[in-house]
Amino acid sequence: MDSGPPTETYRLAPRERILRTAYELFSRRGIRAVGIEEVVARSGVAKATLYRHFPSKDALVLEFLARRERQWTLGTVMAGARSRGGTPEERLLAIFDVFDEWFRSDGFDACAFINVLLEMGGEHPLGRASIGYLRNIRALVRGMAEEAGLRDADSFARSWHILMKGSIISAAEGDADAALRARRMARMLIAQHRPGDRRVDGSDA
Repeated sequence: MDSGPPTETYRLAPRERILRTAYELFSRRGIRAVGIEEVVARSGVAKATLYRHFPSKDALVLEFLARRERQWTLGTVMAGARSRGGTPEERLLAIFDVFDEWFRSDGFDACAFINVLLEMGGEHPLGRASIGYLRNIRALVRGMAEEAGLRDADSFARSWHILMKGSIISAAEGDADAALRARRMARMLIAQHRPGDRRVDGSDA
């Protein structure tokens, strides 16, 4: 039987307890598989308290997604890449170094934005929010490409994002080397977008 949250969790304000609990559950198991009753039980708050802070389950999921962007997109991936690379190109490639550590960790939980989009669909408000957060990742990559002086930064970011998302799915399938494979392809993509190389679309034409 679930004994509720650990003792240290009770020191947190109720809203934070709810969010931390929801973050862990939604990250690991998705949205539909987690009910409000479970969040209430595990966070140790009354249902009325949860609904006072989050008027619906969708509102709680939206806050989870916002926190995921702060903690994962910005706090883990982008901050980690920028701290590892000495040049803009190195910082781009370092995204996959961060991924490699993540894929091999016990905490690997795939991409919440992809998971929610696929689970809820692109027309659902949660799916649309996930598309927005994925768009934000692409914008960050585009900015890094511009810092590196790469040509057609938007096209580059879209291709780079395919490598990011594809490696996450491959890792979820069990390929522990997915980030290393993506990194090798990423080097070629960078080369194609450097000034002077006309094969921006990957062709010889």
